Order: sequence, then C-alpha cells, then structure tokens
Amino acid sequence: MPIPVPLDEYPVHQVPLFHSEVGSTDRNFYDRCIMHAYDREGGVQIATGLGVYPNLGVIDAYVVVRKDGRQHVVRTSGALGPDRMKQEVGPYRIEVLEPLSSVRVVCDAPEQGISVDLTFTSPFAPLPEPRHVQRSDFKPLLDASRFVQIGDWTGTVTVAGEEIAVTPRTWSGSRDRSWGIRPSGEAPPAGRPARTEGFWWNWIPLHLGDQALMVIAQESAQGHRFLTEAIRIFPIESGKAPEQLGWPEFDVRYASGTRLPDGAAIHLTDRKRNALTLHLENHGYIALNVGAGYGGDPHWQHGQWKGEEYLDGAVYEQKDPEVAKRIPFSVIDHVATARLTGPDGAVLAEGVGIFEHGTFGRHDPSGFTGWDSVAP
Repeated sequence: MPIPVPLDEYPVHQVPLFHSEVGSTDRNFYDRCIMHAYDREGGVQIATGLGVYPNLGVIDAYVVVRKDGRQHVVRTSGALGPDRMKQEVGPYRIEVLEPLSSVRVVCDAPEQGISVDLTFTSPFAPLPEPRHVQRSDFKPLLDASRFVQIGDWTGTVTVAGEEIAVTPRTWSGSRDRSWGIRPSGEAPPAGRPARTEGFWWNWIPLHLGDQALMVIAQESAQGHRFLTEAIRIFPIESGKAPEQLGWPEFDVRYASGTRLPDGAAIHLTDRKRNALTLHLENHGYIALNVGAGYGGDPHWQHGQWKGEEYLDGAVYEQKDPEVAKRIPFSVIDHVATARLTGPDGAVLAEGVGIFEHGTFGRHDPSGFTGWDSVAP
C-alpha cells in the first residue's frame, strides 16, 4: 500500500497520488541526471549520474573517469525506497546544496578504483530543454522533459590511486536532469519491431566565459529535424534574457573510415540576422555504452535489477578490440574546445564543453547509407 513520504507535506502534487508513486504505470518511467566534469584540455573527463525507476523498484548510479585512453568505471544499484529526497545508493550520493544552483556528488569506492567528492556551482540559471518525444511509426520510444545547467566543479577525484584536484580555473562542466519515459531495465517483449533506419543526435552544452551556449539537434534517417535548439544564456546577475540563435546547421568532420567526429562547424544566426559560426575541436571522449549503462552496454543497463547491494568496478581500454567495436554504436560525449566567430571571422567568445554526438544507420545529409557506412 502506498504511504506518505516527507515531500507529501508540501503543496507540490500534480496528480492524486503520494510522492512515492508516479503518474504513469509505464514500466519505463525514469527520473535521472547525468553530470559532466572535465579539465579544459580534455585530458581527464568524468561522467556520472543517478537514476530512479519507480515502476521497476530500482535506484542506480555510476561514475566513469576517462584518463589515458581508459574508461574507469564504478556502478552501483539497489532497491528503491519511498523517500525520493534521498539520492543515495551504495557508496554514491547526491546532495542538493542549493536547488537549481549547487549540488555535491560523492562516491567513495576505493576498492573499485574510484573516489570522487565534487561540488557543482553555476552563475547561469538552469535552461529548460525542448520536450523530447520520439516515435517509431506509432510506437513511442521516448517522452521526456529536461533541464541543463552549465557551470564549474570544485573538489577531488581519485582514479587508479592518483588524486586529481578539480578547480574552476582548470575544469568546467555541466549537469542535466531528465524524467519521463525511455527504455529502462530488462528489455520487455518487443511487440511490433521498431524501425531503426537511422539515428543522428547532437547535444552540446558549452561554457564560453561570460556566456553559455546550448545546441541540440536530432534528425531522422532522411534528415528530418524533429528536435532542435540553439540558445545563448548569460549569468543571472547580468539580467540579460536568453538569446535564440536560429536554426543550427551542422558541418560535422568525421575521421576518415569512421563515424567519430574530430570536430564540427555549426552555423547560427543572432536576432539581428548576423551569421555566427561555432567551431568545435574534440579532445578525447567517453563512450556511454562502455560502463555507463546506456544503450548497448552488455554489462549493465540503467534500471536493471542486480540485487539489493550491487557494486562493481571495471577498467575498459578504448582501443581494446572488444570495446572498440562497440563504440561506433554509442552516443559519445567528446570534450571539445569551442570558438564562436562573427560574420567577419572575428572571435567573439571561447571556451569548452561537451559535444555529444551519435549517428547509427542511415543519415542522408551526412552521406551515410546504412549501418556499415563510414566517412570517406
């Protein structure tokens, strides 16, 4: 029988249920975050997150640290309790220090090779992302709401016995919260198979000094754009409103013989119709299906029941043949340096961020004709 939890004391209900329940009976309902921290030269990169899956009864979390071509991983999961305010599983916890402004992430798993104690702060307000709905014919695959926040990290990360200091002078990052419906846990009977002609995706939060940019684009195999965003935001203290930057057009540079991007030029337009170009250069990456639990990870999937007190660690060599053959079928988070230039080519802003990119199967605008098609 559902029971009241501390959050039920507040007038924040949206459906006639206790906060220990959710308003959907879909098994794939989830509520999750992903956070990125990286040094500005791309030598060390962290991806971490925690998710709850109320209709599966699971809570889980992970940390991935990429250094010297290796993805060091710790992952943990257990039974979801009724108190949604407690974001903790195994050695991992998230503390909300100031809602919509600052959070702390702690994971103390030395036997698995990773310990982190990091605090995120931001001069920017969180940015709501467009509602993300994806279908295959009539079959819903994803329906989620999100917000992203770009900022800085402070603290330490220890990986393979080496402690690394994290400071805003040399590190940057972002965090993303999302909730809704997406494939989670063990795969259920598929019913009518979903069509998988092609997938092309970009999610790009950038910290450019006194401003931040967010660019999103997802297209079908034919190149139909069904999710898009390009927006510039300024520190809260500036009082400036966000500025939309038109319809982003992409020139992605893929390494020959692969679908791994070296970088990209993204063409934007300000409200005065001035042409802007965002130049990205990649400096290392984390493949999200290698240890982080995202689609196609053979060892662990988000929401998968692994027992009451699951805790595991691993180290993956990105060039290991068994790992390398999975990477082309992953959404990949690249650390990218960024330059924003104006119509005359003058540099308007510089910084660093995440260039998250994935492309599988056919994508006509890129010249990819099928699953085995690569850049010339």
